[in-house]
Amino acid sequence: MLKQIEGSHAMAQAIALCRPEVVCAYPITPQTHIVEGVGELIKKGSLADCEYINVESEFAALSVAIGASAAGARAYTATASQGLLFMMEAVYNASGLGLPIVMTLGNRAIGAPINIWNDHSDAMSARDSGWLLLFAETNQEAVDLHIQAFRIAEELSMPAMVCVDGFILTHAVERIDIPDQATVDAYLPPYDPVQVLDPASPISIGAMVGPDAFTEVRFLAHYKQTQALGLIPEIAREFAKKFGRETGGLLRSYRTDDAELLVVAMGSVCGTIKDTIDEMRDDGIRIGLVTLVSFRPFPVEALRASLAGAKDVVVVEKSVAVGMGGQLADNVGAALRNLPRAPRLHSAVAGLGGRPITRASLHHLFRQATVQPWEGTHFLDLNERVVGREIHRRRKSRRSGPTAENILRQLAIASGLPAAE
Repeated sequence: MLKQIEGSHAMAQAIALCRPEVVCAYPITPQTHIVEGVGELIKKGSLADCEYINVESEFAALSVAIGASAAGARAYTATASQGLLFMMEAVYNASGLGLPIVMTLGNRAIGAPINIWNDHSDAMSARDSGWLLLFAETNQEAVDLHIQAFRIAEELSMPAMVCVDGFILTHAVERIDIPDQATVDAYLPPYDPVQVLDPASPISIGAMVGPDAFTEVRFLAHYKQTQALGLIPEIAREFAKKFGRETGGLLRSYRTDDAELLVVAMGSVCGTIKDTIDEMRDDGIRIGLVTLVSFRPFPVEALRASLAGAKDVVVVEKSVAVGMGGQLADNVGAALRNLPRAPRLHSAVAGLGGRPITRASLHHLFRQATVQPWEGTHFLDLNERVVGREIHRRRKSRRSGPTAENILRQLAIASGLPAAE
């Protein structure tokens, strides 16, 4: 059914259609509307046989979900930013125990300084945790990926995180197709857990594992991720057949057939990139986009096949590994490593803390890649030389450290904005 609806409420309805039996809720912007929406559906009776548990922290939210899943219940929760960091011990526990919990991550920057707007810093902090990490480009895709996430997680007995850009998607009101219960039930069977805690047959889970077996445990988590590389496209194809629309999979291509310059990106920024590509195509520039849906597992072979033949690849990402560069670019570089004639790789970090990513800036970035390649990581819309000189000058002046006022002034200078005196 087509509805004009906020993205978070649409996701809440999709999650309810998956019939979770335990929902653990703790509010943190920008995911709060999702768990609120699920709670309202439970209160109204639209979602039966589901226990909604208000907990005292994000750590408790995932801990309760772990207990519920281990007891044989289909469990769901959501978080964002610092909330994900707070529950990180439990994040690793969930994957180590092989529990198919589904969690929405409303992508948001990590402080300090405090910032509630969107980037992918939080998701990148969990990239090696053993969870599936699926990124939605649109709210329609966010709805569809949640339904697929429960199916993938339960078939492989591993947790899945659906990443949706905070505010850009979570708070956007648009037309979304919400499927009916019968169609979801036909696609997603009742939860049949691989392992269950049963008082009649007591066992221990999560017990200590010594050096003789810990490698095998971690290999199992890695092996499940490699299995997901084959299962994710299969689940997406079945979804398209039953629901009548293409969504999910490992990656998607846009105007790539004859492209000499290819862009790689994840999440909602891909819409702006597509508009930019259309405009550049009108100018005769052969450019295309590869949108990654699955960041973990990382689709090395599929991405390598998609990028082969290009002269240049620009990775646009909303996170940075401080002291190293872009995490996505690093993974793309690994995929290109064994190509006999690998394209030149250009890394661009953009949109940190919610900074707008404009078509004008992308036009300049993509054209620069073809005429003036750069090494290392480029920060979009940041004058790195000016910021570097300012920091160097203040360090030489022996000041005790940058004040908030000085930092803001440096950022204003770097962005070409008038600096307040």
